[in-house]
Amino acid sequence: MDDRPQTMPHAETRTTTDDWGLLGREWAVDMLKQHIAHDALRHAYLFAGPPGLGRRTLALRLAQALNCPSPAVAGEPCGVCRTCKQIEAMQYADLTVVQSEKEGGVLKVEQVREVRQTLVLKPYQGRYRVALFLRFQEANANAANALLKTLEEAPAHVILLLTADNADGLLPTITSRCEILRLRPLPVETVEAALKSRGAGADSARLLAHLSGGRPGAAFRMQDDPSALDFRRERLDDLQRLLPATRVEKFAYAEKLAKDKETFRNVLFLWLAYWRDVMVSASGSSAPLVNVDRAAEIEALAGKLGLGEARQVVAGTESAIERLEMNVNARLLAEVTLLDWPGVS
Repeated sequence: MDDRPQTMPHAETRTTTDDWGLLGREWAVDMLKQHIAHDALRHAYLFAGPPGLGRRTLALRLAQALNCPSPAVAGEPCGVCRTCKQIEAMQYADLTVVQSEKEGGVLKVEQVREVRQTLVLKPYQGRYRVALFLRFQEANANAANALLKTLEEAPAHVILLLTADNADGLLPTITSRCEILRLRPLPVETVEAALKSRGAGADSARLLAHLSGGRPGAAFRMQDDPSALDFRRERLDDLQRLLPATRVEKFAYAEKLAKDKETFRNVLFLWLAYWRDVMVSASGSSAPLVNVDRAAEIEALAGKLGLGEARQVVAGTESAIERLEMNVNARLLAEVTLLDWPGVS
């Protein structure tokens, strides 16, 4: 899935607020509300930034603001009516959500073409038909070109909303036709305070805020799903065990890891954050660690490796993530990744 909702409080009890109930996105909300109030809507918006920043949530709030039948004022959805609830659940008749089958997959041209056929129709319930393209960086070349044609020919009653990790990674001909809102991580302290207000203890809030890298959606998701932290702990424990492991042990682990590419991908991202912390520690930088709960072992490992070797492991892990997206042999990739790690006892 894309960004989890980062609202405070829950959508079903959300009351009217100046910032649409979003954390740290006042500037974006204000701009969008001005567009609505002054009848200056763009036909396409692109919400860009890393996952977990609230890209999807902001897009859904805009869809609510456009179609809510009983707004307090222009651009301020009530959040509790049937329309707002349906849009929140992405089950509204005039909202079409388009995304690849799974995160890291491919958004195909057939999906875009299917949407184009519905957009020519007048809205069924609301004022606008809204098409939401999630993680559009996953669109293949044909799908991107199909969307370009849609952008050029979209009817007046259609608003196109896109989310993507990085606007620069999309076709310039697409981004030039969108109003781009670049979302950035919030200060870790801001996310930590928000987590506390949601009931997290001090230690938990500090850890989750650092692990999220200032991405409130990611932090709230981990707070609501303890299994995510369990998964992280187990995989980082695996990393520690694998460093002094034999080739046979690494091969056995690689075989299991490669059986599910999505799990393999998630593990690589966890390991990448860890190795980056090792590199930061080895460099003597005062930059805060992501894995603050493992600071002692990270410092010890950094002392054994040094900056050069830590940097090599980071580069190797980044390369492994890129190659996994290219559908290489997952088991071979896992084996090479583990064998390239330094032997540390």
